[in-house]
Amino acid sequence: MPIPDNRYDRIQAAWQGRISGCMLGKAVELFSMREGPQALNDYLHATNALPLRDYIPYNQELASKHIDKNCCAGYLTHSSPDDDINYTTLALLMLEKFGKDLTTTDVARSWMKFLPVASTYTAERAAYKTLLSNAHEWFPEGKDPGFDLTMCANNAYSDWIGAQIRADLYGWVCPGNPDLAVKLVTADAQLSHHGDGVYGAVLVAALGALIPEFCSTDSTSDKPLEQALDQALTYLPEDSECARAAHFARQLTADPNGSELIRERYKDLSVVHTVNNLALVIWALLRHQDDFSAAIGDVVSAGLDTDCNGATVGALWALQGKSIPEQWIGPWRGRVGLSLAGYGQIDLDELVSRTIAVAKVMDLKQ
Repeated sequence: MPIPDNRYDRIQAAWQGRISGCMLGKAVELFSMREGPQALNDYLHATNALPLRDYIPYNQELASKHIDKNCCAGYLTHSSPDDDINYTTLALLMLEKFGKDLTTTDVARSWMKFLPVASTYTAERAAYKTLLSNAHEWFPEGKDPGFDLTMCANNAYSDWIGAQIRADLYGWVCPGNPDLAVKLVTADAQLSHHGDGVYGAVLVAALGALIPEFCSTDSTSDKPLEQALDQALTYLPEDSECARAAHFARQLTADPNGSELIRERYKDLSVVHTVNNLALVIWALLRHQDDFSAAIGDVVSAGLDTDCNGATVGALWALQGKSIPEQWIGPWRGRVGLSLAGYGQIDLDELVSRTIAVAKVMDLKQ
């Protein structure tokens, strides 16, 4: 499929949606993880922020020490560095260099060149430690790794959410070409993840590639997001937990208490597991197809991995080609904080233009 005529607007909106959703969730990420969804909802209720439809208010008398004040309403002046946005930017850097030929070896080298160890967590940090312990001294400069890179994914967190949060941009730059998006995201994900840890990433990337096609002006679909999800699910084993989670979430889209049912179903999983968070993403995205604020607001107030889910829902929603309210974009002023080597802050406009350039190359090489 040729890149949509409004490709600039969609990719710009995807970046805006991802960053805005991430900042909304980042304010309460540690709060939700360490004190739980009930404490999060108690705070939101006490500050008159439910239903959540704007950045989270900061009340010094009520706020937990785990709330990030700098991401709250009235205090947010730029997008704070966050691993979710780091990985999206790193995917851009890798595709600029390697294009559609990106391999897992390229990803491993790029981590060592650009990604600080302290900006990684769980599966990524475990994979990084394996790289540092086993790779040839000159591997980052082009030598063979000197060991089997699949060892990096043999870690205790290989089905947690890390690969899923690295997935988005591979879909953005491959509109209408989910095969390529899935190939690219798999090369990235399998460095650190196995099984459902990879499948969550695959579903997000495939959805990102399919939504512009089903939500285009040429589409005759009356349920474009549902149809995009149907096709994206064909890239997953039917018996995978990620596929089951997506089907379960889809059944709950009319239920305002869907997030509670999802948390209950997956109560034994880590709050940063792929499966439970993917279910929340699908539920919020399908439930609020015409309301950006409600989509990211409900997925963040649901708890679990709030910044990751806000970012993923925000980007996928924006790929429909619908407008994001200014209240979300204005506060961070197009200034995107990063913690990648050589990148402390970058302008949104530069990210968008460079992503468009990669998307054009991807389209030419199909």
